Amino acid sequence: MTDKYQPALHDAVEHDADAEGGERVAKALARAGVASRREVERLIEAGKVVLNGQVLATPAVRVFPGDLLVVDGKLVEDRQPTRLFRYHKPTGLVTTHNDPKERPTVFGALPHGLPRVISVGRLDLNSEGLLLLTNDGELSRALEMPQNAWTRRYRARAFGHATQETLDKLKDGTTIEGVRYGPIEARLDKAQDKAGGGRNVWITVTLSEGKNREVRKVLESVGLKVNRLIRLSYGPFALGTLQAGQVEEVGPRVIRELLAGVIADENMPTGDKPLFVGVADPLYAPGVAKEGERLRGGEVQRRAPTGRAPQIATPKVEEPKKVYKAGWAKAKIRTDGHKSKTHKPKSIDTKFVTEAPGRGKPGAKGPAAKGAAAKGAAGKGAAGKSAAGKSAPGKPGARPAGKAAPQGAVRGNVAPARSAKPDGFKGPRPTGGKPAPLGPKR
Repeated sequence: MTDKYQPALHDAVEHDADAEGGERVAKALARAGVASRREVERLIEAGKVVLNGQVLATPAVRVFPGDLLVVDGKLVEDRQPTRLFRYHKPTGLVTTHNDPKERPTVFGALPHGLPRVISVGRLDLNSEGLLLLTNDGELSRALEMPQNAWTRRYRARAFGHATQETLDKLKDGTTIEGVRYGPIEARLDKAQDKAGGGRNVWITVTLSEGKNREVRKVLESVGLKVNRLIRLSYGPFALGTLQAGQVEEVGPRVIRELLAGVIADENMPTGDKPLFVGVADPLYAPGVAKEGERLRGGEVQRRAPTGRAPQIATPKVEEPKKVYKAGWAKAKIRTDGHKSKTHKPKSIDTKFVTEAPGRGKPGAKGPAAKGAAAKGAAGKGAAGKSAAGKSAPGKPGARPAGKAAPQGAVRGNVAPARSAKPDGFKGPRPTGGKPAPLGPKR
């Protein structure tokens, strides 16, 4: 429905009372997803339904294409293709649009972006699990009818003692307080003994009717008091992995395959992808949400990839920044048993090479060899000094005592003074790089 309707801008359209065609106003509003037929009749009695500018006083009125319908001051839009939603109802919500006691309702907790929908059947205040929602009132009525034999499967936790033989008696149906209940299949799954002497039992219940509080009343007739009730499936639609408060649309292709013959051809949806491509945040029942969690749903998240659970958005919590002490980046001294290797500085004597080792024989190693090398170096140094002292100053090749050897001297061996170079000497042959320049001819 929309708020764009203004009676002064629309002319009333009158139809012949005996005209054929069209459909009753209650059926038309139910197909549009406004309300069920019974609810529409109540709205008409309250004077809240207007057809072409005239307030309706009876539901025995037909609606034709082009007519303008207004319900509670809102214009009813044209009929839309059928849409179906799976909703995980939590406890603490009432399955109604308006509650006289002003308790939280299912439709008040639905996320934004959904059309006006009605429920397929109901779940009471303390029940939870799968609840189908649709915008097609005729589909809702068809799925609720017992003659269509759409099975509902529940999982109940009850307090008391029961055996499988007792539960098998429910297959033939039972009568409670003058009300006849159809066949019910109940299977005992698990029993848990309690400290007080009693015990809880888990039972899977399958039935094809949807009378008010049927599961609770039937199990109470065999001595079991239900303290938790979860609907697992409704016909071919299962609860699956939906968390409490989440809603997900059934795809058009699935609707065409599973509801062919139930939905009219003109209302059958087209395409392959649903319009509502998301799931809502989990919704917690009033009073049971933990500190910091949401009490109401409403935010739509993107649908999770196929084969994975829906992704639920969680509020981001900023982690406090780490505080480092001064000097945390400096290298630390190791205190373990591993000691770093330190090399003693070598003396000037050990840096000289005494003798080249013979070919094929490795040089001597160890402290004895080092001592011999030191003695050899010292001896040669003394001999060199004595030779320098005997040479007469001024002679070619002589070097004054105390002066360092020239750069061309071989490291480790003090070369004796050389005589003048012979004629034609061109210097040592270079080993690499550019050739040495030729000196002047003498």
